[in-house]
Amino acid sequence: MIEAKARVPKMHEASLSSLIVPYGADQTLYVVVDRVSGAKEIRIERTDLDSTIGELIAGCFSDPVRVMSFNTLEHWTQDISTEIATEIQARCDIDGTELPDHIKDFVESHIRGARYAAASYLARVLAGASR
Repeated sequence: MIEAKARVPKMHEASLSSLIVPYGADQTLYVVVDRVSGAKEIRIERTDLDSTIGELIAGCFSDPVRVMSFNTLEHWTQDISTEIATEIQARCDIDGTELPDHIKDFVESHIRGARYAAASYLARVLAGASR
């Protein structure tokens, strides 16, 4: 007697993004690049910007380095770290609370970087205007 073997379809591993966003869907994803130890970084995807900011403030990440946004249909990518840092600082200011220690480096580095870039740009514009 020949035994029939049941065919069990092979399951493929799905990445987080394929579970969240169906192919071709118009969705913006937010990716937090989190430094885990030394030079090792992991990327954690989120679909909701407000939740991402809340998790950063709550200390859900080890050492956030950068926040990127990706649009799946329009195929664009943007580093939004400065905007996120500014929003975190604004929320703390509105609530009258100190910036939490676990997010302080992220906020200060991105806001300071934006201020430096703006000052450099202004200096170049003024130098060009004085010629």
